[in-house]
Amino acid sequence: TTGGWNSIPAGDVLKPGVTDPRVAMLRKRLAVTTDLPSDGAETDDTAVFDPQLEAAVKRFQTRHGLDVDGIVGPDTLNAMNVPVSERIEQIRVNLERGRWILHEAYEEYLVADIAGFHIFWATGEESIWMEQIQVGQAYTKTPVFKGEIRYLDFNPTWTIPPGILKRSVIPGLKRDSDYLGKKGYRLLTLKGQPVDPKTVNWKALKGFPYIVRQPAGPNNALGQVKFLFPNPHYVFLHDTNHRELFDRTKRTFSSGCIRVRNPMDLAERLLAGQENWTRKRIETVVASGKTTRVILKRPMRILIAYNTARVPTAGTQVHFREDIYQRDAAVLAALEG
Repeated sequence: TTGGWNSIPAGDVLKPGVTDPRVAMLRKRLAVTTDLPSDGAETDDTAVFDPQLEAAVKRFQTRHGLDVDGIVGPDTLNAMNVPVSERIEQIRVNLERGRWILHEAYEEYLVADIAGFHIFWATGEESIWMEQIQVGQAYTKTPVFKGEIRYLDFNPTWTIPPGILKRSVIPGLKRDSDYLGKKGYRLLTLKGQPVDPKTVNWKALKGFPYIVRQPAGPNNALGQVKFLFPNPHYVFLHDTNHRELFDRTKRTFSSGCIRVRNPMDLAERLLAGQENWTRKRIETVVASGKTTRVILKRPMRILIAYNTARVPTAGTQVHFREDIYQRDAAVLAALEG
């Protein structure tokens, strides 16, 4: 019941160069969590936002998955004002999540951390590769589960999953019979035979006895490669034709699958030492435009995790992330029960 930190009152944005009585409070707040060295809490002029304080704010923002700009705006202030009791609960919840999986021993494995927006390759206690990811939107949440990556598809086609068919494609066809043509999609029978969408009475259709597929190409939603681990959720890793979204800090953009920045790096690692699958060969296959499936001789274990608090490999400070899908409360309630 003792310790923690005091809240910083709302007010103007605090940024480098400003003078504000709340800056002294900001110094003390960041010193408690050692983002600011303890001697930085008391300076000759504690009300001045100096370069040392700017560096401390950036450290805090990095640990909390915020835009790292050294400016204390609304999002950064809100994160600083989360009470220590709530941070302790967050740690408890994530220790419980770790208990579910950390007893399993894998020599090598991938972890796609949904809340952290990163995927990393681990060997024992060491992380040897890390990359940014995009995950599902609030209404198409990426699920938590375990699997094994068994094969890769270069220049993949995209078969539209049932959820997107129901939400977007079928309503689109009922409004406009040329909806698929405008999207560059193809309509097929369940056996894969082409169908002209304009020959179907969409408004009178019961059910949906068709497949909708986007052919391989530069505009394909899956990009140039996808990584398959059979599961009942229709979820996998893939490239994307929306790479500009990796510039965002909060990356909830997909329909549930996990989009990987620089996926060819992952492909090269997974195929290392297998049948001369060098980076050059991968690039040649991709340039051909032909859909090519490669079975992994050694499947790779993958954990789709959701960590709102974790200590990075070789780190000492806890990193917190926003509970983007509001999943922490249910785990905490179960622990309290």
